[in-house]
Amino acid sequence: VRYGNVMYSRGSVIPLFVEQIKKGQHITLTDPKMTRFMMTLDEAINLILHAFENAEAGDLFIQKSYSCYMSDLVQAVKEIFEADSEVDIIGTRHGEKVYEVLLTKEEAAKAIDLGDYYRVPADNRDLNYANYLEKGFNKITEAVEFNSNNTKIMSVAEIKGKLLGLKVIQRELESWKKGR
Repeated sequence: VRYGNVMYSRGSVIPLFVEQIKKGQHITLTDPKMTRFMMTLDEAINLILHAFENAEAGDLFIQKSYSCYMSDLVQAVKEIFEADSEVDIIGTRHGEKVYEVLLTKEEAAKAIDLGDYYRVPADNRDLNYANYLEKGFNKITEAVEFNSNNTKIMSVAEIKGKLLGLKVIQRELESWKKGR
């Protein structure tokens, strides 16, 4: 499977934003127009289960996740915690991309649309390159990659709804309100 950001997981920036708000610090944001795919842990688990049930050896499964602008994610977290924290734009870090790609153009050319998911069959061709030098594959030329900038981009309200559906955010919010 391949997916973007699992909200509030170890690699997620959301816990950092919450911690910065709770400590009264400025929120650090790399690039406000950066987009990232967002999925809950339940969605990530469902993707894995779907792949287990439907994949053939070597297949790749990708959920058609929505994304958001990082500035909107910050705004949603600030609104949930009723915070007026300032935001410091720190700039894009080395190796960081403005948007994520979950399905490359080449993969999109052979992907099977399963509604909520893409299935990319394993590439089991031999290495007989002559076949591909003499005859091309127009679907690759016409295909469009699936990235966090060309999927549905959630509004601040939609992001807040997704965040408020996370039990960890509910607990953090409850403890935040008690401590104020």
